[in-house]
Amino acid sequence: MRGGLWMVIAAVAWCLSVPAAASAQKAQTPFYMSIKASKARMRTGPGREFPAIWLYQRSGLPVRVLMVYREWRKVEDPDGAQGWIQANLLSETRTGFVMGTVAELLESPRFGAKLLWRAAPGVVGRVSKCARGWCLLDVMGRSGYVEVNRIWGVDRDEVIG
Repeated sequence: MRGGLWMVIAAVAWCLSVPAAASAQKAQTPFYMSIKASKARMRTGPGREFPAIWLYQRSGLPVRVLMVYREWRKVEDPDGAQGWIQANLLSETRTGFVMGTVAELLESPRFGAKLLWRAAPGVVGRVSKCARGWCLLDVMGRSGYVEVNRIWGVDRDEVIG
């Protein structure tokens, strides 16, 4: 009986810790993810019964997670559209969306560095490192450093990698 009591106490303690962990995750919003699926529907609410307002057909597009509710994430896309997407359609892979005009991808994270590539507005690439206002952006195997203010999907002062 004594061992059984400890198992009950351990089970209760574990159950009490799960909601705390979930609320801690909610407190950390916003954060960035990317669309994993080749097709992902954005809905007006957190459930399949809510109408779809957008169909994303662009795997890798970065989204900002604004709220977490069970297996749903309220997200914002680079154009500012907001809605709910199922969490299993999202990835923790960090990506950046080139904003404004053509972005220069440089050999090193500094002004005056050798120009390697140019990326047009709307191009999406994988972000692997960010520090001191620069991010390493890889677009289909062609990588270079870009100013963080040229891409959407990374906070200005964020450090990655």
